[in-house]
Amino acid sequence: MYVCGPTVYDVAHLGHGRAAVSMDLIRRYLEYKGFKVTFVSNITDVDDKIIKRAAQAGISEKELAEKIIPEYEKDYAALNVLPPTNRPLATQYIKEMVKLVETLMEKGFAYKTSDGVYFEVSKFKEYGKLSGQKLDELQSGARIAVDDKKKSPLDFALWKATKEGEPSWDGPLGVSGRPGWHIECSAMSKTLLGETFDIHGGGADLIFPHHECEIAQSEAANGKQFVRFWVHNGHVMVNSEKMSKSLGNFTTLQEIFKKYNPLIVRYLLISTHYRQPLNFTPEVLDQAKNSLQRIHDFARGLKNGYENLPEEIDGKKKTVDANHEKKDFEEMMDNDFEVSGALSIVFNLINSVNGLKSTGKLTKKDVDEADKFLQDIDAVLGLIFVKEKALPADVEALIAARNEARNNREFKRSDEIRAELESKGIILEDTKNGTTWKHSL
Repeated sequence: MYVCGPTVYDVAHLGHGRAAVSMDLIRRYLEYKGFKVTFVSNITDVDDKIIKRAAQAGISEKELAEKIIPEYEKDYAALNVLPPTNRPLATQYIKEMVKLVETLMEKGFAYKTSDGVYFEVSKFKEYGKLSGQKLDELQSGARIAVDDKKKSPLDFALWKATKEGEPSWDGPLGVSGRPGWHIECSAMSKTLLGETFDIHGGGADLIFPHHECEIAQSEAANGKQFVRFWVHNGHVMVNSEKMSKSLGNFTTLQEIFKKYNPLIVRYLLISTHYRQPLNFTPEVLDQAKNSLQRIHDFARGLKNGYENLPEEIDGKKKTVDANHEKKDFEEMMDNDFEVSGALSIVFNLINSVNGLKSTGKLTKKDVDEADKFLQDIDAVLGLIFVKEKALPADVEALIAARNEARNNREFKRSDEIRAELESKGIILEDTKNGTTWKHSL
């Protein structure tokens, strides 16, 4: 599985987060179903935007990338996105890109000009098959500048000749310069996954021209099917416009994380089917928070709030069946990863268990089955049983002081400490077995 990763000229916004979380969900479900997944997600660390931003900052492109890449890794880890099997940097695969360009030139699909090497789109008759666009219509609707070196306005750069102040490498046929954007992914995926691989993913905005160009150059060079299945996540929308840095309507993940637990953001990003657009507002984040809080409270209650249950009622040991719930969950996920339907199975379970409890028909086995179901499916969702962060020493001291105040029946002081802990994001829960804590969402 290959997923187009970020161009690291600035920190991640919510659109990047949606792509990462959507593809993570697909990967997790495939692994849950027993597949061994080799997951490659690249980083573009040389391109026009990086060159421009590095120049503005007065640093090299390499220094800018080394500054931004850890920020992406930190944000994606906060969203509980599994690290890829391989995370190649474009600049690490220049030789492979040059070789691929030379192969395309040898086979007559590419040509050299004074400003680089271009792919001749008219030579690849299936161009447009992914996006559903027809080559002759694309050609008739395109315009070409008088001084343009290209044979056709549709032809795209495989290799860009050196320009002053830009990074460059030894290129095909002695043309020093740097790779075009499209060739990067074809070279890296071929090297790490082979000439044909199973799944290629990315945002819907990459379908044309990026993924269309990847298909053309890969299949022209290799003479084989490039990708078996394509998966594209929908845009994040703000006021009916796509969230993007170019439009200036983006919200960075780091800004959102200041106000919302990253797991709330993950819930929001997977709660809408990955192919559909997601409308972003503070209200939908609050709704996601409430929904995830309900799941977390239920999961915690299965361990701490259902004491002294009977082994069986009326000769029946259980009503909840983890295998049956998993079957329903998988039926939803098998339908193009329909996670919104899968989440409805979780809420149906919550309603069922709470209903059994309220009528006095809940058994220990029901609780065990419900817990087993949640534990199993959270390997896919990555939302529920995320390891709690260790408490700082000052918070542990406050919890101890609150317990002491409560034992001494100093209830005013106890309530004051509880409120102080809540302001720090720690919720205390008093049970028959003592006081437990959790991080608030």
